[in-house]
Amino acid sequence: MRITGDGTTGGTPVRSGTGPYPLHGGAVGSARRQPESTPVGPVDADPAPEQVGYRGPTACAAAGITYRQLDYWARTGLVEPSVRAAYGSGTQRLYSFRDVVVLKIVKRFLDTGVALQNIRTAVQHLHDRDLADLERMTLMSDGATVYECTSPDQVVSLLQGGQGVFGIAVGVVWRDVQSALSQLHGERVDTGETLVGHNPTDELAARRNRAG
Repeated sequence: MRITGDGTTGGTPVRSGTGPYPLHGGAVGSARRQPESTPVGPVDADPAPEQVGYRGPTACAAAGITYRQLDYWARTGLVEPSVRAAYGSGTQRLYSFRDVVVLKIVKRFLDTGVALQNIRTAVQHLHDRDLADLERMTLMSDGATVYECTSPDQVVSLLQGGQGVFGIAVGVVWRDVQSALSQLHGERVDTGETLVGHNPTDELAARRNRAG
């Protein structure tokens, strides 16, 4: 599967059937991922990750970016808050855990000189994938194209072919953001309650333990 900038698929994969998959540059399609749904439950229950948002300064601290970068990326549509956009001076943007991970990845790509057009395509791809998929994903780039790898063999294949000179292990970025947010404040989407030192994946881990 070849992933193009407009969200369609076609062409020939780098390695048939196994990837890695090139994420081609181009104008990002108009379709955007809808905000994650908020499950209905008791107000005093522990919020699920999708019920927690992070204000701009918190997102900046966890992603290692400046507020000017955050504001510019939101205004230009590079990385927009999926929980709540800012409407006028009386509201503040709220970013999801996934958004913060994407912010940190964008910064790393920009720091290494990856073309903005390719970064936009990669951002759209990250938003379209399931949250659980991100932990296993590696993004490689030769500066001109961004590739998705989901196994060490695919990373080696790109390196041997000279196509991958820079890589981001999304799972490592995930854990860095997770650790940073565990020391910062979140905000419960349904009630506006401030959550002190809220780790967005604590509830996910608790669910897995209960299921096991």
